[in-house]
Amino acid sequence: MASNSSSAHADTYQRLHQPALITAGCFVVVTLILSIFLILQHLRCYTNPAEQKWIVAVLFMVPVYATESIISLWFPKASLACDILRNCYEAFALYSFGSYLIACLGGESRVTELLENKSRKQLGTPLLEEEDENRTVQDRSFSNFFFQPCTLGKDLLAIEKFGLVQYMILKTVCAFLALLLELFGVYGDGEFKWNYGYPYMAAVLNFSQMWALYCLVKFYNVTHERLQSIKPLAKFISFKAIVFATWWQGVGIALLRTIGVLPKEGKLQTGLQDFLICIEMAIAAVAHVYVFPVEPYRFLPVSEYGKVITETTKEALKLEEGDKEKSAVLEKKETKVEATGTSVTESVQDIVVEGGQHVVQDVVLTINQAIGPVEKGVTKIQETFYHKSEAENSDDQEERVELKLEQHVEEDHSESETHVNSGRDLDTK
Repeated sequence: MASNSSSAHADTYQRLHQPALITAGCFVVVTLILSIFLILQHLRCYTNPAEQKWIVAVLFMVPVYATESIISLWFPKASLACDILRNCYEAFALYSFGSYLIACLGGESRVTELLENKSRKQLGTPLLEEEDENRTVQDRSFSNFFFQPCTLGKDLLAIEKFGLVQYMILKTVCAFLALLLELFGVYGDGEFKWNYGYPYMAAVLNFSQMWALYCLVKFYNVTHERLQSIKPLAKFISFKAIVFATWWQGVGIALLRTIGVLPKEGKLQTGLQDFLICIEMAIAAVAHVYVFPVEPYRFLPVSEYGKVITETTKEALKLEEGDKEKSAVLEKKETKVEATGTSVTESVQDIVVEGGQHVVQDVVLTINQAIGPVEKGVTKIQETFYHKSEAENSDDQEERVELKLEQHVEEDHSESETHVNSGRDLDTK
């Protein structure tokens, strides 16, 4: 019976595979055309590098998802490798979206100033005296992140960045760990069994993703008033829908397969997931055209994003007046505006080089923040052992001194007794 059911599922997959592949391919073509056109527009009108480098990174999420899904649907043996690449880029896209919000607020220094001002207004007292500073430090406890994030000040930015980077690191590590476990046959994609690695990594990544999105939501709630000019709600919903749809969709299909609603044929599960992603990415590509338009970056104030150059050209002329020739100088001034990063080459270089440096710096900072408490704990343990060893050494030294004193007293006492006895012997003689 089991062989008959598996053969029936295989026949169903073979029958549906080609129509699904053609349908998904049509949606992927639409996705690639819209997404690449929008990305090229941003690269040609690259007048605000601080913001647009992260917009391009977020926009690339849609064609990457669509391309990997259609490859996985067409060639199922490459599904795991495509899934790893998709997961890694999803984590990077989430980090890029958080960096985009920070860039729209004017950079990290401006965000720090903004959060500190909000914290002071929330606390209601100026931070001038030492008592006020101590009270502010007490009010900035980690529990306030859940109830009063405004009081955290610049610490809110650190928590938000830590939440995004930790997800990027964990997602990448778990993706390559899944490949390693698959090589040993103990990954079990979609299998909720204790002897497989899939349920454990799903639980870890679920918590990590929820925490990263929660940090992003808290940061958005505090700064949404300053972000009204970019219509942040539409951007936030569109991006969050992609992340949640792909993740929970995969988990939901795996659960339906486990409880028997869907057949337990592995190709059907991955094929259904890839087919749905191809359709969803076409919808996301259409939404991105309206959510991340290029129009705000076509014309920007020259004083901020460019420089004015005046070129003066002089030409010598000879004028004839009757029999006489007179020399004259024709002077012409041309004003040119040079905007940084207006070519595709310059914009791509800025995205790859400066964006990569920014990511590396944040990853290093996050690792140091994570290792810092561990190092402090280890240092405290070492200090405790050092104090204990010092106390034990001092006790041993005191005991040794006491023993030496006792021995010295006993030796003096024995010597005095010998002197007394010898004196008595002489007297008797």
